[in-house]
Amino acid sequence: MTAFIPKINRFTLALGVALAMSAIGVAKAEDGEYGVLMKTLANPFWGAMAQGVADGAKDAGVKYFQQAAESDQAAEPQLNLCNTMLERKPVAMITAAINSTNLLPCLKSAQDAGIKIVDLDNNLDQAVLDNNLDQAVLDKEGVKVTFHIGSDNVAAGAQGAEYLVSKLGKDAKGPVLVIEGLSGNITGEKRAKGFADKLKELAPGLEIVASLPGDWDRGKAASIATDTLTAHPDLVAIFCANDGMALGAVESVYAAGKGQQVTMIGVDGNVDAVKSIKEGRLNATVAQLPYLVGKQAVENVKKALAGEKVEESIAVPTLVLTKDVLDAGKEPMLQYVK
Repeated sequence: MTAFIPKINRFTLALGVALAMSAIGVAKAEDGEYGVLMKTLANPFWGAMAQGVADGAKDAGVKYFQQAAESDQAAEPQLNLCNTMLERKPVAMITAAINSTNLLPCLKSAQDAGIKIVDLDNNLDQAVLDNNLDQAVLDKEGVKVTFHIGSDNVAAGAQGAEYLVSKLGKDAKGPVLVIEGLSGNITGEKRAKGFADKLKELAPGLEIVASLPGDWDRGKAASIATDTLTAHPDLVAIFCANDGMALGAVESVYAAGKGQQVTMIGVDGNVDAVKSIKEGRLNATVAQLPYLVGKQAVENVKKALAGEKVEESIAVPTLVLTKDVLDAGKEPMLQYVK
């Protein structure tokens, strides 16, 4: 079962170093070159997406250069990277914005220059919801995304709830903890909402007693889990908006001696989460298949540049990974779990 789980860390390091160096000191991109701006390569989720971009570019026969911020909270540094990348005049900008608005000034400039804009992970299409802006304001900004691509985060959260109910039963009762992402981040909010709404629908006896921002931070999530276990020693489940936080919660739950009592679920399907599931610690993760997102983003950019029709919103499927699913190895989409 290890054949479909590549060594992301080594790949990510090499990719990050090589591509970061290629983006320095060059005034203009090669003809037809794509610019790719990630949130960060420190997270295995984005490392898998970067691998998908690399493989997609190879298969499509296109060239690209890439940059990434140091962390997924470095909004202003990411904007600076975006502006620097524009100096190379790429034909397309594939961007995974840290939030829904931080890159808008840069993307307006790209729009004015006729550069195709792609929204990785569906952040840019939520600017109106995040900031109560009128769509006319965004139109005035001149930011018209060629297409959005990513998983349906509400559906991913709902799948987490469905798994929990399938494990505990629709008549189950008990307190549940939700650990959200960075406060105000639409991705984490959608996952938390999808989970909460579906849980209420399927098993109203499972009560969410706290829904707190973990800021995508493993240590903070661990602290939240510890505090919640103290307040609710009969806690039955924890849903986390990403795998890093879920792994932090796992540490706290097992330290409290309640690994068999609390069902723990993450989102992303990264390599560390898969390892934890195989070890029998994390119960499940809703895999977003970021590798497939990256690969399909490049493929669809090539189509758009060739004048072919591309859907404005492209949804990549998600997959609930459990120990049973991983051990069986029969699910076709496992090939995209990186």
